[in-house]
Amino acid sequence: MAIDQVIFWASQAGAYTLLDLQWLDADRIYGGDRNFVAPLPNSDSLQLWTTLASRYKEEPAVLYDLFNEPHDRLPDDPYPLNKPDGSTYPPAQMSVTVREWQPWARALTQAIREQNPDALVFIAGTNWAYNLRGMPIDLDNVVYSTHVYPNKGTNWPQVFGNLAASFPVFVGEFGGSDTPSDLEYIRNLIDYIEQLELGFTAWSWSNDPFLVTRYGPTAFGQIVRQALSSS
Repeated sequence: MAIDQVIFWASQAGAYTLLDLQWLDADRIYGGDRNFVAPLPNSDSLQLWTTLASRYKEEPAVLYDLFNEPHDRLPDDPYPLNKPDGSTYPPAQMSVTVREWQPWARALTQAIREQNPDALVFIAGTNWAYNLRGMPIDLDNVVYSTHVYPNKGTNWPQVFGNLAASFPVFVGEFGGSDTPSDLEYIRNLIDYIEQLELGFTAWSWSNDPFLVTRYGPTAFGQIVRQALSSS
């Protein structure tokens, strides 16, 4: 597989590869303007992680991000929320809280750990991965991941900062446009991330918001590059 080559190249350079379950399939639209990101995983997700954890169980440079962005159903999402046992929640239920997400996090972690007991697992928050309130979960050897964007506001201590005082937290995504207000938001966020000594990943290289255009960093990319060079 091509992913084998990517993992090999990264490991040769001393880097980890974080596998992230982003989409469940390419045909199902979960409401909105072609939103392909499901609110919760499905039963196939368990098999996916079983397969990947088995394939890479001897490769310590592979990490596992269980599910990209748990979130409430959009108003026009036609599909009910999935449960780990293969059933669904009532069709009228729209919200995804830690009550709905944590059973999935346990089930997906178990699928990985049955193949690779030492796997390092990343668990996102709710509200498109932003909100880590309600964590930690009763699992060992996990990292909690938050995705932070300007439309989420600045209640960072309550959402992930307080958790980071006692448990590993990773800013799995952050970004914004090149508008002055978004750039100021990003600068303040990076300052906060650095105060807490958290790792981060900026979104993204080639999907809006861009880090690079025409071989040079954008204004957003400049801020990220400066943060990386000073860390």
